[in-house]
Amino acid sequence: MAASIDQLIAEKVGSLFDRNAAVTGVIALPGDASTRRYYRVRLNGPGTPPTLMAMQLPAGSGLPISSEELAVFTDAPTELPFLNVHRFLDRVGVRVPKIYGHWQDDGLLLLEDLGDVALWDRVQGLSGTEVVGWYKKAIDELLRLQIAGTEHRDDSCIAFQQRFDEKLYVWEFEHFIEWGLEKRPGAKISTATLATLRETFAAIAQTLDRQPPCLNHRDYHSWNLMIHNEAVCVIDFQDALLAPAQYDLASLLNDRITDAVVQPHIEPQLVEYYRERTIELSGHAISRQEFLVIYRLSAIQRDLKVVGRFYYLDLVKGKPGYMKFVPPTVRRLQRNLAQVAQTEKILPLLREHFEAML
Repeated sequence: MAASIDQLIAEKVGSLFDRNAAVTGVIALPGDASTRRYYRVRLNGPGTPPTLMAMQLPAGSGLPISSEELAVFTDAPTELPFLNVHRFLDRVGVRVPKIYGHWQDDGLLLLEDLGDVALWDRVQGLSGTEVVGWYKKAIDELLRLQIAGTEHRDDSCIAFQQRFDEKLYVWEFEHFIEWGLEKRPGAKISTATLATLRETFAAIAQTLDRQPPCLNHRDYHSWNLMIHNEAVCVIDFQDALLAPAQYDLASLLNDRITDAVVQPHIEPQLVEYYRERTIELSGHAISRQEFLVIYRLSAIQRDLKVVGRFYYLDLVKGKPGYMKFVPPTVRRLQRNLAQVAQTEKILPLLREHFEAML
């Protein structure tokens, strides 16, 4: 009979710490969009932290590949992408959780407990100046990941074997069309509208594909940044890959309901801070106008993808909790689409299908 998660954790804790170390509690944490499960483990004994986090991988799924839609690997990775990317990020100085131990065959990792306060939680109720200060901290950590990570490229890190290219952009646009439009209950969309959307999306994909790639987290947003000892700590990085620099910045400043705190008058300050700090750290000139266009296209592409993803999670995975983020995401899409000549023309087409744009 397979051991329970409590028994498995107790066994692994016993192998890591003093033999007198004891597990005094295992508390399941709320799930998210992933298939992983997390537990807070309370410990007692010499040489042990008071708590740690247990990450449990889904049983019977084999070794998970970080981004299955990329389909870039001739052979599946033999190491967990989480461990592979963690080792690299830790080496270049990105603040990631400590790994106490990992057992791939058992589908279990024991990690540093960074607490429950994400960046999103930390900025609630703060003034605009304080919000800017915290997001500047997040940008500083992002630039460490992007600039130091890219400069110290290591092809043994799985992130450097994957790239956001035209193929992947088109895949994600099609994900939006399929789930955000065509398969919605009661959806009716004309062939002409689909053709115009695909033509515009293909042009965006080609534009973004031509941008210089750098290391990106791929999901660098306010819920994947934990505040621990007043520092910004990065989690959920196993899908890291090469992409335009603006991709992660767009994720940080645009995801879900982030613009409730990173309001439209604050966003430009943070975009400009990122651009100026990048120039200081890299020594390369960056045109403000060209940077903004790619930033907005990245935000548009990503928000279209996540709208499709939220519908997919609801309709296919039975996870309706993400649907509350669709209206604010659609309203932000409307604002960004209107600011780029390349995308302004599809705004009326999307308004027909999203009430939040009216």
